[in-house]
Amino acid sequence: MDQRHIDQALIDLASVDTDIARALPQIGTPAPRQRASGFAALLAIIIGQQVSTEAAAAIRGRVETALAGVTAERLLAADDQVLRDAGMSWRKIEYANGLARAVLTNTLDLHALAQMPDGDAIKTLSSMRGFGRWSAEIYLMFSLQRQDIFPADDLALLVALGRLKRLEQKPTPKEARNLVEHWSPYRSAGSLFLWHYYRGAPA
Repeated sequence: MDQRHIDQALIDLASVDTDIARALPQIGTPAPRQRASGFAALLAIIIGQQVSTEAAAAIRGRVETALAGVTAERLLAADDQVLRDAGMSWRKIEYANGLARAVLTNTLDLHALAQMPDGDAIKTLSSMRGFGRWSAEIYLMFSLQRQDIFPADDLALLVALGRLKRLEQKPTPKEARNLVEHWSPYRSAGSLFLWHYYRGAPA
């Protein structure tokens, strides 16, 4: 999703959602978020789980340095202690090794994944240890640039949606999906807007 797509998508969303129409002039449109696809991107998602953005970036940098480049082959060839010293938890190292083995044995076919419909791709990734629905949706949205994804398990999205909709409390993931169902086929742009709103909404 480039800036032009996001801008047009939000114009369309504003035409069907009065809350977006109200908020869009206040905070403007978000910038694109584009990431590479493949093993390194999936490993980055594992590393980023339940840690701050800053901590995740630091750990990713140390892992990349320790492996002299992130590939499935290099990760499996490295001693687990090397990854632990870079800041990964033992549980995340277990997930990373499982991911690397799945990629190398083609149990997880990354090329085929990129060709799958959203639902099938999410199901395939979610079957991997260490990958829940949120992780799969983040990969589809940012690495595969799918345009109709709403990661409803994301806390910031739920808080932002509750504020945008002027609810007394944040919605549950199920409630959130229902609230944004009419945003299809632009739910990815809507998600980007909610993250933008979360950080910059007027008090």
